[in-house]
Amino acid sequence: MTTTKAPAPGSVTMFSTSWCGYCNRLKAQLGREGIPFTEVNIEEAPEAVAFVMDVNGGNQTVPTLLFPDGSAATNPSLGEVKKRLAATP
Repeated sequence: MTTTKAPAPGSVTMFSTSWCGYCNRLKAQLGREGIPFTEVNIEEAPEAVAFVMDVNGGNQTVPTLLFPDGSAATNPSLGEVKKRLAATP
């Protein structure tokens, strides 16, 4: 499985780094809400860097989330994640 394959319905893939405070906050929020996610540390998965840079205009901005419909969001709020997951069939 590639790290940029769309996740299963109801879950997200989070591209992050170990030192990202925004990533850590969102991971904790997703955990509290019971939203399943797969974390991909771009420092440990260099193949994921190209995806993150493509989504973010050449920048390695994290957290970048990949949704089941194939869309992505950079540093989304928990509310935005929940809204987008609810809208995905």
